This record gives sequence, C-alpha cells and structure tokens, in this order.
Amino acid sequence: MNNVMEIGGHRAVIQFDPEIGMFRGEFLGLNGGADFYADSVGGLQQEGEASLRVFLEMCAEKGIDPVKHYSGRFVVRLPENVHARAAEIAAARGVSLNRLVQDALSQVDC
Repeated sequence: MNNVMEIGGHRAVIQFDPEIGMFRGEFLGLNGGADFYADSVGGLQQEGEASLRVFLEMCAEKGIDPVKHYSGRFVVRLPENVHARAAEIAAARGVSLNRLVQDALSQVDC
C-alpha cells in the first residue's frame, strides 16, 4: 500500500519494506533521488526533513534546480478496445480525447 505525506512543502511516497521492517519514503518531483527510512511516522517526518535538507543544500552548492519540471505531454499506451471506448466517451461528451484524460486525471487524489 502506498501513502503520500508532505514534508517541507514536498510530497513523498511512503511504502513499507517487510524485508527490513521499515518504512521507506521517496520524494516526488525532485531532480534526483532523495529517499529516507524510519520505523515510525514520527521517524519518517524527522528523517524526511533531514534528507530533504541535505538534498536541497547539495542542489544549491551545485547550482541545480531541485524541482523537476514537466513538459505537459506524455504518451499513454492502451489496449485497442480501451482506446476505442475512450474515444467514444470523449465524442459523446463533445470533448477531445486529450480533454477527457485531463479531466479524469484532475479528479484523482492521492
């Protein structure tokens, strides 16, 4: 099960690793890896803050923008029948296939 928590204004995905008996957090939307481990929620918060601080300091030292920027475009591969159904739904709603996907994704909350 994946969960998301916010640390220092940045979102991180949290997963439990049963092999080591700890939670692992990984920040999203950064220009590099910034992960952290802990055995409790409080520990995740503390370790996440430390990991983020180190990552941001390293980016500042190297002159790197820490935040990943997206183009706004991506390719989605679908089975033919799903693609056809999506095109039908978009046409029935009077919108483009792009708008249909954009509207659907804007309703997703993680």
